[in-house]
Amino acid sequence: MVDNTLDATGLRCPMPLLKAKLELGSMTPGQELEVLATDPGSARDIPAWISHTAHELVSSTEEQGRYRFVLRVGPGE
Repeated sequence: MVDNTLDATGLRCPMPLLKAKLELGSMTPGQELEVLATDPGSARDIPAWISHTAHELVSSTEEQGRYRFVLRVGPGE
């Protein structure tokens, strides 16, 4: 079960990623953030950014142009 949900639907790149970064920064290690987005760039940007951080991409799905990411806050973030 996720701890927080960020609804970034309707926002264009790079806003879903920037808002996710801010939200993750206010959370504690181990907590999970659900990010909802409609910008196709999110499917590329969020996983690419996560791969360079201590955070974890728990899941990523797309259905009818709606993207859902579950991110886990990494240690020391």
